[in-house]
Amino acid sequence: MATRYSYPIDLHKEPEGGYSVSFPDFDEALTDGDTLAEAIAEAADCLEEAIAGRMARREDIPAPSPAKDRPAVTPGAVLAAKTALYEALREQRLSNSAFAAALGVQESEVRRMLDPRHATKIGRLEEALARFGKRLVITVEAAA
Repeated sequence: MATRYSYPIDLHKEPEGGYSVSFPDFDEALTDGDTLAEAIAEAADCLEEAIAGRMARREDIPAPSPAKDRPAVTPGAVLAAKTALYEALREQRLSNSAFAAALGVQESEVRRMLDPRHATKIGRLEEALARFGKRLVITVEAAA
């Protein structure tokens, strides 16, 4: 089963100007922008922060709701891969230490792989995901 981290957003034109953005899947994620393009760009950043926060608090990452003609935003490729790894570890109920032992690395390397702010190489995340029978697929689309 493929997982796509494309989350719909609700855009609201504000009476005083600009747009506010909310996420049906992340109650804590709210942002805005002066223009539609800026609001969507801010929404992508806000999504990354919401996912990172949930990972830091060891909370579930919700599955995206159906877009239903709403615009959607996605996290960057590295964060999407880290999120997939985080979810795989939680699904298998594996500790960082147990996974590190299976990979033959120090537990600190697994912590870095799961750290949204650490610049983990995408190839290393691909290798880690392969241990769970998962394959990372990158899709390039026109920007909104």
